[in-house]
Amino acid sequence: MKKEITVVVFVVFLILSLTFFSVIPIAAEDGRIIAEGLVNAPIQDVWKAFTTREGIESWMAAHGDINLAIGGKMRTHYDPKGSLGDPKTIENTILCYDEPRMFSIKVSKAPEDFPFLKAVTKMWTVIYLDPVGVNQTKVSVVGQGFGGDEESRKMRDFFKTGNEETLQGLQKQFPSKAGKPVVSEEKKGN
Repeated sequence: MKKEITVVVFVVFLILSLTFFSVIPIAAEDGRIIAEGLVNAPIQDVWKAFTTREGIESWMAAHGDINLAIGGKMRTHYDPKGSLGDPKTIENTILCYDEPRMFSIKVSKAPEDFPFLKAVTKMWTVIYLDPVGVNQTKVSVVGQGFGGDEESRKMRDFFKTGNEETLQGLQKQFPSKAGKPVVSEEKKGN
């Protein structure tokens, strides 16, 4: 009986560890890419990390600005030597938002050297934030609009990796009090 309880406690601990400290890419049947993970911060702090210049520059990009409005722009630049507006700037248009739970963006200007210039015009991203208690937020980054052509398939793989890395960067911005490492796990299905 004691051995069974120990096994059950271990399994529960393992499940909770993977749930709270991992980025889980999910292969959706409909072609979407989904990266999910828990961030050790209240929903308002995570919202600000995505939707303010200070937040964007604190973890996501060397340079950034945002006009949080439908049709507004979110611009980022990953090179510290670059500047917003130069040919390597990424410009997204905000399609919609529901503060502080969701916002959706679509690339309106890709960097000049982006290898998927045609395919990126058809895709968009939705970011969902769900509070988990008072001090954690579940973040789901959902990429949609991928086609079946070769360029789109390659871009889908590019964003799958990029969205996982982005979410891991956000998790590192708000580390857990226990100092647990961020791990990645592949999960198939919905």
